[in-house]
Amino acid sequence: MCDGGPSYQHENVAPLAAAISGADPILLAVPVYNYDANAATKNLIELTGRAWTGKVVGFLCAAGGQGSYMSVMSLANSLMLDFRCLIVPRFVYATGDHFNQDGSLNETIARRADELCETAAGLAEAWGQAQAPAGRVESN
Repeated sequence: MCDGGPSYQHENVAPLAAAISGADPILLAVPVYNYDANAATKNLIELTGRAWTGKVVGFLCAAGGQGSYMSVMSLANSLMLDFRCLIVPRFVYATGDHFNQDGSLNETIARRADELCETAAGLAEAWGQAQAPAGRVESN
């Protein structure tokens, strides 16, 4: 757990930060607890900090009810403001009603998850191209 000190040197932090740094896009599958993304997700971001800089980030949320569908907005705002992340404007939000008896996603949520993946990949490609240094044309 992040303690603001020695936890940043824990043996698992560097590999996590490297994985995040090397990934684009990043899809966060988070449980919603008490109308917010769970503490483990926030802890991950706190410990890996700058590895998130400039990433395209999407959210897949699992919650107990429909009332928390905007629960990741504070986390999304933090990622945008602190690390200049581009947040995919299509979230997947699922409750227990969105799962089949065998635990698989129902057709509607599975389609939305596929759409999120496609959108995130397209945005990451475009974002990467936009961030790459390009020849500059100077005007008079």
